[in-house]
Amino acid sequence: MRDDPENQDTQTDGDQTTGSQTPSPSTVRWLALGAILVVAAGAGALTLRQGDTAPLAKIAAAPIPVTAAFASVRDLPIARTGLGTVLPLNQVDVKARVDGQIQRIFFSEGQEVKAGDVLAQLDPRAYAAQLAQAQATLQKDVAQLANARADEGRATKLTQSGAGTTQAADTARAQVAVMQATVDGDQAAVDTAKLNLSYATIAAPISGRAGLKQVNEGALVHANDATGIVTITQIRPISVQFSLPQDDLPDLLSGQHSAPLPVAIDTRDRSKHLADGNLTVIDSQVDTTTGMVKLKAEFDNQDQTLWPGELVTAQVTERIDRNALVVPSIAVQSGQKGPYIFVVTPNNTVKVAQVTVGQTVGDVTALRSGVAEGDNIVVSGQSRLADGTSMQVTQIGGAQQNVVSEAQ
Repeated sequence: MRDDPENQDTQTDGDQTTGSQTPSPSTVRWLALGAILVVAAGAGALTLRQGDTAPLAKIAAAPIPVTAAFASVRDLPIARTGLGTVLPLNQVDVKARVDGQIQRIFFSEGQEVKAGDVLAQLDPRAYAAQLAQAQATLQKDVAQLANARADEGRATKLTQSGAGTTQAADTARAQVAVMQATVDGDQAAVDTAKLNLSYATIAAPISGRAGLKQVNEGALVHANDATGIVTITQIRPISVQFSLPQDDLPDLLSGQHSAPLPVAIDTRDRSKHLADGNLTVIDSQVDTTTGMVKLKAEFDNQDQTLWPGELVTAQVTERIDRNALVVPSIAVQSGQKGPYIFVVTPNNTVKVAQVTVGQTVGDVTALRSGVAEGDNIVVSGQSRLADGTSMQVTQIGGAQQNVVSEAQ
């Protein structure tokens, strides 16, 4: 019997409603398409990420540019530096030694004078008169001395002949002695008057440079004035006094015992070199409050680059370390294990070397261990380096080297 179409439709609807709800073919097709799209999107994203990381990998592997210099052996002067003051070897405040009025001044301010040059002239007339009076008194007493001696001679002869008394002869002898003493006193008065007259002419006691005038012509000066006429300062040669810590004293004494230690003088900010000389004095004691010892060096100063009272930087060379292995100071790095440096290997990769540091002089540092002469040392660009890093090296004084090695 033929099935009823309406019953078939009803059955189908009932199966869709009450059955296992199997997906229709159209639904399956849409789900499959969605899965394909998801897979494709994931593959595209993966490809995109791989394409983005490729340049980063190339950048990470690129050599790091650095600058390098070779470790070298040289004689290293060990010097110590201190702030010093320029002091004249001699300085005199020229004053009048007698009272008087200044008639004339013969020097100019800032003039170079020599010892014995006349600087000023006081009115000499009062002292010339005193000298004339002393000389007259001397002549009078010399005449009286001659008369007393004549009297002594006559009294002695009379006594010897029995015509005179011994008392008369003794009195005559005593009178000669008195007159001799008077004449000696008169001579001293004459010498004093001559000296005072000479003091009226004021001369330079030392050679040096005349400073500013303290008095002018016509001024009345006195021997006990606090202010002088002018100050003369010796400029050539000149000295510098400076101080160093007491820890440097053994090397200073040892070096000075062999020969005078060289001393270099720069401006206070060390921007300009001024003079070279030698250490002349090491103070006999250490300042207990500061732990410093005073030193003095002398300089010929013919070009007058050093000026009294000037603040300068003094550098004394204590000794010379022969055949010291040195590298630029900027190459030495500090780490948890101590100082270290980066050494360039033959294939232009870096190697870390722990070092023992010695003295630092200027822009170089001595190394006692960890490096050999001729080792190529990185001096700049260290911040991005690690053991085995590939580098592009610019050699100080040489051409740039192209690096093809990969990081190890």
